[in-house]
Amino acid sequence: MSATARKTALLPDDIRARKGGTPIVSLTAYTTPMAELMDAHCDFVLVGDSVGMVLHGLPSTIGVTMEMMILHGQAVKRGLRQAMMVIDMPFGSYEENPQQAFRNASRLMAETGAGAVKLEGGQSMAETIAFLVARGIPVMAHIGLTPQSINTLGGYKVQGRGGAGARLLADAQAVADAGAFAVVLEKVPQTLADQITAAVQIPTIGIGASAGCDGQVLVVDDMLGLFTKFKPKFVKRYANLGEQADAAVAAYAAEVRARTFPAAEHVFADSVAGETS
Repeated sequence: MSATARKTALLPDDIRARKGGTPIVSLTAYTTPMAELMDAHCDFVLVGDSVGMVLHGLPSTIGVTMEMMILHGQAVKRGLRQAMMVIDMPFGSYEENPQQAFRNASRLMAETGAGAVKLEGGQSMAETIAFLVARGIPVMAHIGLTPQSINTLGGYKVQGRGGAGARLLADAQAVADAGAFAVVLEKVPQTLADQITAAVQIPTIGIGASAGCDGQVLVVDDMLGLFTKFKPKFVKRYANLGEQADAAVAAYAAEVRARTFPAAEHVFADSVAGETS
């Protein structure tokens, strides 16, 4: 069923039920207007901690706070009617122990209206995922390249090559067994991503993985050409809005300096006769 045909928002169980079916569509969003644009087209919208790099100019996702995620989560929720909202748990908000994770996950859901949280990690996070799910917190897992761990991973490198593939397969099975309703596979070799997709009973959401995954997610500012600081291999640019915006700002600046803007149609006359706005 297409997103435009839905009358109510999807739930985590609806996403889980899409395993092996029509591919699941997702993008990140951080603002109300962007959420409104993608609501009819996406199955779930991810309020990603990528907001730190995309909107706040941070060098990585590590500096993102709970307060930032809540602020942007609230904004995105106002723009959604059909798509489910999933929100990232920021670095340091869940790794200490399951109890810490529950406190912060419940706060994120309560204060933003999110349908689920996403956290990074495989086997090491299985106990935490099970703890959250048992207490009413739906969890989307995230394995492969986990951006919150770039300092220990050695940067934004492809994960699972060579002998590391068995570990990622075990990570995927661990989060599925713990009760995650879906798992993001980031920067995982295509063949391995296909093996994981075939092996686990929950949907896989690819980002730099394989078209054979059960769904795909991209950072919206990447695919629209708004965030151009770097372009990962896995990003396809569907528009170049950054270039268009630059040209528009340049044209505006030139007209202001030439005193051709505002023109007669942009200013107010002494009389209100015929004025429309």
